[in-house]
Amino acid sequence: MTRAPLNIAVFASGGGTNLQALLDHQGGQDRWRVAVLVMNRDAGARQRAEAVGLPVRIISTKDRASSEVPRDTLRVLDEFAVDAIALCGYLRLLPPEVVARYQGRILNIHPALLPDFGGKGMYGMNVHRAVVQSGVEVTGATVHFVTGEYDDGSILGQWQVQVLPGDTPEEVAARVLRVEHQLYPKAVDHLCEALTAKRPVERMKDVRLNEPPVESRSTEPKEEER
Repeated sequence: MTRAPLNIAVFASGGGTNLQALLDHQGGQDRWRVAVLVMNRDAGARQRAEAVGLPVRIISTKDRASSEVPRDTLRVLDEFAVDAIALCGYLRLLPPEVVARYQGRILNIHPALLPDFGGKGMYGMNVHRAVVQSGVEVTGATVHFVTGEYDDGSILGQWQVQVLPGDTPEEVAARVLRVEHQLYPKAVDHLCEALTAKRPVERMKDVRLNEPPVESRSTEPKEEER
């Protein structure tokens, strides 16, 4: 029996390169599809969505009553029968009502190896500048579950990236972003496989320096094996 793909809502505030990575990946599998892009402001991600006919909903979070944003957000998620959420550079905390309803089904990707270089204000180039200034030799990308705090949820998977002597924050950012675009689609696959099979979501095998990427472990049979 063929199962309908799960509906994913992507939340973004910026250019949407990780949204693009998910859109590029979704055609090669049938577990999930991006059903809607939710934004808190107009930005480049909107053009990426419109180019492929993906519905866009902008829910402003600025100067609004505290009850309005969760109400409007849940209304959109219901409209598109959303099963899970992927944050792609969404620069706001999700309303507690949304986190509670979708607990264990909301992912975020962070451009460092959490728990290091995380927390409020640690996004984009702020992260990479802090990495370079710290003198660490390894950084990377982390996919984690979302809670009511910034970068606080349990880790689903990580991919290490080397910080080379003399690297600028921009060079580190470019290296990490290439990894993000590979890790995030695999993480969404991994989550959706577990949700479809109604089994606990195990942590993925991390990709470490000098190791080839490894597909996420799954015990669920492929469609042709059923």
